[in-house]
Amino acid sequence: MAQPKATKSTKGAGTEPAKTKGKATEPSKPAKARRSTRSRAVEAAARSYFDAIAARDPDAMAARWHADGVEDLVPLGVFRGPEGVRGLFRELFAAIPDLAFTVERISADNEVATVQWRAAGTFDGAPFQGIDPTGRWVELRGADCIEVDEEGLIVRNTAYYDGMAFARGVGLLPLEDSPADRALRTGFNAVTKVRRAVTGAR
Repeated sequence: MAQPKATKSTKGAGTEPAKTKGKATEPSKPAKARRSTRSRAVEAAARSYFDAIAARDPDAMAARWHADGVEDLVPLGVFRGPEGVRGLFRELFAAIPDLAFTVERISADNEVATVQWRAAGTFDGAPFQGIDPTGRWVELRGADCIEVDEEGLIVRNTAYYDGMAFARGVGLLPLEDSPADRALRTGFNAVTKVRRAVTGAR
């Protein structure tokens, strides 16, 4: 009587991953979310504004503002409308003739574009905000939060930068941790202690 032919075991069949020729395939990265037309327009408006700043063109800057726009430079003050912005930057460019702005990053949603930037130049031109030029090199980092309307005009900009760094840069305050800076802090702390002592004695 003929014996049945041996058959190969099928245990575990189909459980091993299929092999492909060449390199193993990488898992696909999740697709980036598509940006809205509106957010792209907001970013374009902010970028255009900073292009005008880089070109040192206060008139082109003013043209990108709404008539009732508000420029809020947190360390410095509030400037209103295209004329306020034009006047401020004319004064700034006259004070620091070689001032250069560099945009590091722009991100935007449907209303606001946030612009991270650096600026550097020599304070050797005209006075700025009542401070006479000192010939000192100034470097700043900051961020602007630019609100844009449906017409592509800026209605508000809230800008942040280190006011103390500016004061140190132009020479209004001594350089950080310099002998003059340490003496200033020592003197300030001494006055504070005297005030506390006088207040406590009452």
